[in-house]
Amino acid sequence: MRRRAIRSVARRLAHAVNDPEVLIIGAGPAGLTAATYLGRFRRRTLVADGGAPRASWIPLSHNMPGFPAGVTGAGILKRMREQAEEYGAVITPGLIDRLTHDGERFIAERDGRSVRARAVLLATGVVDHHPDLPGVEAAVRRALVRICPICDGYEAVGKAVAIIGQSDKGAREAAFMRTYSDRVTLIHIGPPHALSRPDELERLGVELILAPLDSIDIENDRVTALSYGGQSRAFDLVYSALGASPNADLARGLGARLAADGRLEVDLHQAASVPGLYAAGDVVRGLNQIAVATAEAAVAATDIHNRLRRLDGQTVSDG
Repeated sequence: MRRRAIRSVARRLAHAVNDPEVLIIGAGPAGLTAATYLGRFRRRTLVADGGAPRASWIPLSHNMPGFPAGVTGAGILKRMREQAEEYGAVITPGLIDRLTHDGERFIAERDGRSVRARAVLLATGVVDHHPDLPGVEAAVRRALVRICPICDGYEAVGKAVAIIGQSDKGAREAAFMRTYSDRVTLIHIGPPHALSRPDELERLGVELILAPLDSIDIENDRVTALSYGGQSRAFDLVYSALGASPNADLARGLGARLAADGRLEVDLHQAASVPGLYAAGDVVRGLNQIAVATAEAAVAATDIHNRLRRLDGQTVSDG
């Protein structure tokens, strides 16, 4: 009996890997949420895990619904992965090198092999632009250098905060942080003309420093020295407002419509301009939040399922 059950599971997994109905590219919160929904819709679902997602950098999130004491990024991903696999989603490591469409199915090239699927969900996220300084990645993992004031600005209440920016994005983020602290400094490392209204910063009570960064020194739980132009200052928290690049090359290769910032444009059902192609999470224009990504994934997965039902004549005709 046990052997038959094992063989049945093995056949099901092989079927999902070799002949998935839906291919999800990306194993972050959006991709894993969609995988759970599609598994519960009884769709053969393959998730291509291209490596540690952005959420894995979160040392402790306090704005994740349902976790009042906070939860780590790794903890969130572990729970989501277990849930997706519980409902039959197959998650395999590997990058998708190329994605094409033959008019009926999508063909994904990975590790020298081709995978065909009737629908694709892109949950490929973005790549953050960190300051080009040694030790920055370790500082991000320890929440001393941060990238999302919406996620964790509350933890900056009353603290000395520095924003590293190179455009008006840095100015906007510095202004936003005034919600939490009256000790906010913008270190603008770009050309002076990239700040269109520096006078507004003074009005808002934000100190402005125009200088390139030299180094970041960290000791225990504090940035003991943020060095610039031969000077240095200590801060409790540092935010990087240097932007991010969306991982939208696969969509671009399909000719999908992209926004001016390179993110994927989708409709209210998370469908892209290429039929059968969907997207959710940070690769889509909008608020870069886990709660938003999971909501978008639920919408996308439901529409994918219903679209396939319509194509297969499994819906009741109107009228």
